[in-house]
Amino acid sequence: MSTVQQQTLPKSQHPFVEAVKAFRQSWAGLLGFILLLAVIFFALAGPYLYAVDPFEIIWAPLTAPGLVENAPLGTDHLGRDILAGLVHGGGATLFVGLTAGAITITIGILVGSMAGYYGGAVDETLMRLTEFFQVLPALLFAMVLVTLFTPSIYVVSAAIGIVSWPTTARLTRAEFLRVRSLEYVKAAQSIGAKDRRIIWRVILPNSLAPLIVSATLTIGVAILFEAGLSFLGLGDPNTFSWGLMIGAGREYVLDAWWIVTLPGIMIFLTVLGFSLIGDGLNDAFNPRLRDR
Repeated sequence: MSTVQQQTLPKSQHPFVEAVKAFRQSWAGLLGFILLLAVIFFALAGPYLYAVDPFEIIWAPLTAPGLVENAPLGTDHLGRDILAGLVHGGGATLFVGLTAGAITITIGILVGSMAGYYGGAVDETLMRLTEFFQVLPALLFAMVLVTLFTPSIYVVSAAIGIVSWPTTARLTRAEFLRVRSLEYVKAAQSIGAKDRRIIWRVILPNSLAPLIVSATLTIGVAILFEAGLSFLGLGDPNTFSWGLMIGAGREYVLDAWWIVTLPGIMIFLTVLGFSLIGDGLNDAFNPRLRDR
């Protein structure tokens, strides 16, 4: 929809206003939003409400939940407080998800927008590059990148973002191919608007709906990716995360279920929250799905 058309619409009929109203009526979106708010509160406020060092050994190893007062959720194989790990690990896990998601979306939008707008040789070259990254085993590629550098939360985030962008690039390209043929884009071209302005100020704002949905799902996938790398021993050993807790406790899962299960539940709830929000946004931005 063109800028002129958007300006003549009543505020109550603006597409994004309608989308917000539709999202508020989506039980999946609201449930995901509540879940995510709870996880964020737990991750941000938890370290202040439960100020226990997650690396500190406080009791005997492999103590089950509920047996001692100073370790209500038990201890891991080294005697560290599981609750402290959950509280302090949430921030790192969310950081990896958000950072990797931002890298994925940034690279994907840059590649997809250039390919979809210019077409021709530019499209062909960028799509061949995208296919090259897409056929590489993402987990193995991320493992190689993390291994080449010192494993840290920043390297892990960058590695996940670098291997995850092809899907976003293809989605962006498809949206640009659809929107660039519309009348208001041709009108902008006819008055001599520069390509940069048309791409970022005309086409991209009108292609954001599916990209926003994709971004929420990408963050959830990045969190699962980090858990997988940590499970294989490629996480940052100096930063507590839920994935690191699962990776450290994988050898003791049959003897101490809580070491892996509790951080696994937190990851599940976080990813579920992002997925439900994505589902709600998809319903909100797609008029055909609003009355399902």
